Amino acid sequence: MSMPDGPRLARFIDTMIDLGITGQVFGEHGIGKTSTFFSHVRRRREDTALVYVPAANLTPDDLLVNAPVRQNNGELVLKQLIMRQLKPGKPFVLLIDDSLQAGTTLQSQLMQIACDWTLGEHDLRELGCIGVFLTDNESLTETAARRTDLAILDRMATLRVTAADTAWRAALSRKFRGVDLTGVFRIWASLPAELRRALSPRTLEHVIDCGLAGFPLAWGLPLVDGHRLPLAVPTPDGKPGEDQAPDILGRVAAELRRAGADVPNPPHIPDAVRRLVRTAIERRWAVLVQGPPGCGKTEVVKEVVRDELGIDPLYFSLPVTNVEDLCAPVPTLDGALDNLLSAPFLEPGDKAIVWDEYNRPKDKSTFARLMEVTQEWSLAGRRIKGLRAQIALQNPPYHLGRKLLVSRNTIAQASRFTASLEIEPDDIPANEWLISQYGPVAETVLEWWKNDIDDEGRQWMTKRTLERLIRLHGSGLPLDIAKVYLGDGEYAPVPLADLESRLALRQVTGLRELAADLDGWTARLRAAGPEGSDATDVVHRVLANAELSQLRAHAETAARLAPLLPPKLKATYLFGADPERQRFWTNLFTS
Repeated sequence: MSMPDGPRLARFIDTMIDLGITGQVFGEHGIGKTSTFFSHVRRRREDTALVYVPAANLTPDDLLVNAPVRQNNGELVLKQLIMRQLKPGKPFVLLIDDSLQAGTTLQSQLMQIACDWTLGEHDLRELGCIGVFLTDNESLTETAARRTDLAILDRMATLRVTAADTAWRAALSRKFRGVDLTGVFRIWASLPAELRRALSPRTLEHVIDCGLAGFPLAWGLPLVDGHRLPLAVPTPDGKPGEDQAPDILGRVAAELRRAGADVPNPPHIPDAVRRLVRTAIERRWAVLVQGPPGCGKTEVVKEVVRDELGIDPLYFSLPVTNVEDLCAPVPTLDGALDNLLSAPFLEPGDKAIVWDEYNRPKDKSTFARLMEVTQEWSLAGRRIKGLRAQIALQNPPYHLGRKLLVSRNTIAQASRFTASLEIEPDDIPANEWLISQYGPVAETVLEWWKNDIDDEGRQWMTKRTLERLIRLHGSGLPLDIAKVYLGDGEYAPVPLADLESRLALRQVTGLRELAADLDGWTARLRAAGPEGSDATDVVHRVLANAELSQLRAHAETAARLAPLLPPKLKATYLFGADPERQRFWTNLFTS
């Protein structure tokens, strides 16, 4: 029998269903294998359900379990209960995705399904099954095992697919209707095979998503083992070649602009974390934020979710979370296994999930098991209703020259996120929060942090550490104990003498001091030449380092002094600043 017309994978699906043969599909991550099954079965067989079972998220008792069941005469008997998804009440195609991610016991259970279309005492054909397929990436870098048992392999037909065998171009054109992607597809097709594998169709989709949202296109490239995925062709000796991502993504952005899309592709986004989380909620994205410990990632994300949805996010810390804590199979009265979701997932209304310490999972399988949630927005096949966004937070593998105890991920796991953002401590505007919580003492500590220590010192003194300094000062305890302890009596190498002097009311110049002698400082600036003077440098430093709340509190002082500064200094208040800060200075200069 010849395979029908259409994309190669779609033809294979139809043929295996017609012949009643188990189909095994291997192909690299992100080429549209799973989405092809969803779209093709829905389009070609309107009366047929696609039962999607993510093997990476299964435990041995999820598919089949023996449980006591009461018969009509009241007697309890032991019966085999099968998962509810396999009893949909209509014809269905069974898709076991990421099938090589399953453990040893599950592989044996999958063997029975693949060989005989049965599970325990249940015949899947009698339940309505008209096709069985197993899919995965064959690479050992992304899976838990290889399928080598001839007893299984002899019962199925196997198709290896590439991006050319799926309808991913048509799927992207449907998603981004209104934007002509022909030129983008042409750029992708012109890349060498190694770059096409790295810039998979799924990753290309994320690049386009980020571009259309006004973000850097590079955010669409996943963070693999904590590092941005390079688009590089290996040299003949096997070493990484030059990263071509800036050039390729620049061409994609230019092509999208030629197609009429607004794609600025900026090199930097002010207040990036807040803007990314708001966009994730608005567009229903799963996003990843990677940043050093103590910089305020978690608190900022929680704050934005509360502001946008009016409720706290569903918060899960991966070191203490198992997927089994989120859902579990339970017997039902009609003799099936139903997946019971954790109560927070069933609350009415919109919700967002925060996966904190994402790369510090409780066990090695958690990464793989969360692939279903981040990709399909479901748990064990059950959709999470009202889920508006998922935000994963993690630390980099190294910080300040020290290795952090984080787990490695694979590109298949990393590429589940629409946007992956790397941040530094300065990218989290936590200073305003410190000032609002602790007042003048926080202003003094921040003046020290901005002016008295170098860049490396500022990395050691995280916002979390600054808060400890403030609180310990209020309690009269030595400030040294607030610093990060490195062992053997050694603390973070940041001297605190200048801070102690500031806190002891040593005279410093800040906005309050400028306001107290406004006429005097105005006269000094008027007397300065075109290139400025020491007074110019002092006023510029104070205005540039001031938080927005401080500027608003001393708006009259800023309005008197800022116009007297040289134009090149005034321009720095506008370029690269966040929108609220730009608005403040624009209003001040135009008034």
